[in-house]
Amino acid sequence: MQSDHISSKGIFAAIIGVSCGTGLVILILSSYIVSKKVKHRRAQVLKHKFFKQNHGQLLQQLVAQSVGIAESMIITLEELEKATHNFDNDLVIGGGGHGTVYKGILSNQRIVAIKKPKKVVQKEIDEFINEVVILSQINHRNVVKLFGCCLETEVPMLVYDFISNGTLYEHLHVEGPRSLSWGDRLRIAIETSKSLAYLHSAAAIPIIHRDVKSANILLDDTLTAKVADFGASRYIPMEKSGLETRAQGTRGYWDPMYFYTGRLTEKSDVYSFGVVLVELLTRQKPSSYLSSNDESLVVHFVTLFAEGNLPHILDPQVIEEGGKEVEEVAAIAIACVKLSGEDRPTMRQVELTLEGVRTSEGHVLHNAVAKEAHSNDIEVGVQSNKSVRKDNEGSTRQYSMEEEFILSASCPR
Repeated sequence: MQSDHISSKGIFAAIIGVSCGTGLVILILSSYIVSKKVKHRRAQVLKHKFFKQNHGQLLQQLVAQSVGIAESMIITLEELEKATHNFDNDLVIGGGGHGTVYKGILSNQRIVAIKKPKKVVQKEIDEFINEVVILSQINHRNVVKLFGCCLETEVPMLVYDFISNGTLYEHLHVEGPRSLSWGDRLRIAIETSKSLAYLHSAAAIPIIHRDVKSANILLDDTLTAKVADFGASRYIPMEKSGLETRAQGTRGYWDPMYFYTGRLTEKSDVYSFGVVLVELLTRQKPSSYLSSNDESLVVHFVTLFAEGNLPHILDPQVIEEGGKEVEEVAAIAIACVKLSGEDRPTMRQVELTLEGVRTSEGHVLHNAVAKEAHSNDIEVGVQSNKSVRKDNEGSTRQYSMEEEFILSASCPR
């Protein structure tokens, strides 16, 4: 009898234990589900807040109004998180002053580069949507295609076509005596000039890249140049000849006049492109080069050119393969990096002249450019050594001032 009583007690205790355990499990599960829902709700509220803050509704309106803008260009954060395995560090393919770039695969199996920018000033985000709309409609074989953007984060993310073969910078600055062939270097220079000329004069609204450098020139499997990274770009309204902005760019490539005046024009891109030409000719890094006299790469290049001692700084491979084309391209670089923006050629003129170098018709092209240019544009082309050096008699004095500008600057203001 007593045994039955003890047994009943044990069963009762077991039932109570199981019930408590089940209740505890249910409570934990319920808490987890509720917590997850709360977190999801908070995330959704935050996404909506950022979407509104980043003028997502304006972009939706523009998408609805313009045939040229695809609905698919508004990409969700969830889609990008899936594409990058939640922004896995193993998928980082680049980065710099403007942000980090990830490789990702969208749900439609398109391989893309996703740029996650660093924080920017709110007033710059105010202009972001119009720039996205403009860039989304650019269709040029030498410009990386912008597919869309994500507005559900504090700083909008941009989604570009993925270019598989790295950057011009990586190809130039490999270890060893040989790099890209001269033929490839000249072709890449021409393709880059075409893309910038298109942005400056053929796009619906002129666009200034503002950060032209070898690291922003991507190369595909056939080494075709694709200008990328428009995180710093600005468009110029047709009625304006320039734009007051906070100076941006990369040390060694930025236009010193733009840096000190804040006055942005397409000639700032011309200067930076001139630095890229110098880099192609010398295989030296503009951001870190210092001569034995503590001159920057541009200053030293201009000095040697004026003295007729250019071979001292040229890449030996360029001397070996380039022939007379080398000095012709050097003359174009010198014209591009003139201290005054008004003295520099337009990118269209640079494009035509570089094409002339490749087809050995530089003298014909020079005449064509001169006819095309407005009266206040500098004539640029393949000039004789005598005329170029005469034009550069005061260049070392000019560039000593430029060098002082560049070396005294630790970062863009």
